[in-house]
Amino acid sequence: MRIRFALAAAVTAGTLAVVVAAPAQATEYSSALKIKGVQYDAPGRDSNNCRTGNTRDEYVTIKNYSRSTTVNLKGYVVKDAAGNRFTFPSNHYLEPGDYVKLRGGHGTDSDAGNVVYRQNCNFIWNNDKDTIYLYKPSGAHADTHAYTKSRDDRDGNGYITFHG
Repeated sequence: MRIRFALAAAVTAGTLAVVVAAPAQATEYSSALKIKGVQYDAPGRDSNNCRTGNTRDEYVTIKNYSRSTTVNLKGYVVKDAAGNRFTFPSNHYLEPGDYVKLRGGHGTDSDAGNVVYRQNCNFIWNNDKDTIYLYKPSGAHADTHAYTKSRDDRDGNGYITFHG
C-alpha cells in the first residue's frame, strides 16, 4: 500500500505551522495481533463437503507482533464483509512472534501445531474480493484488510500477505 502524506505550511506573524495528514485508509490499530495473511482461495476445486471438501485449506494467519507480550486469543473475533464471524472460544496463547492459522473445516485445535479450526465446513473468504476484520474481546478493532484477487494476488496462488 502506498501512503501519501499531505504537507501544508503556513506562515502567520512570523510563526511557521506544519500540518501532516495521512489518508483514512492508512489507519493503524493499536494491537499486538495483526492479520499476517490469508489463503482466500483454497487450492483445487472448491467443495465445502465436510468429509471430502477443501475448506481446511482456506485460512487466515494471525500473528503476535509484540516483542514482549503473550496474547490470549479467547474472545477475539474474525469476520468478513458479509458478517460471517468466528469467535475464539477458548484459551489459545500466542507468544511474541508466534502465529495461528484459523482454518475452515473440522479438526482439533493445537497450540503446538499453531492451528484453530472454525468447526464449520463453509468457506468464509470470497475468491474475488473480501474484507477481513479482527476485533479484540473488548470489541475494539485490532486489524482490518480488504483484498481483491486482481489487485493483491499478483502470482495467482490464492494467498495474500498483509504484514511480513
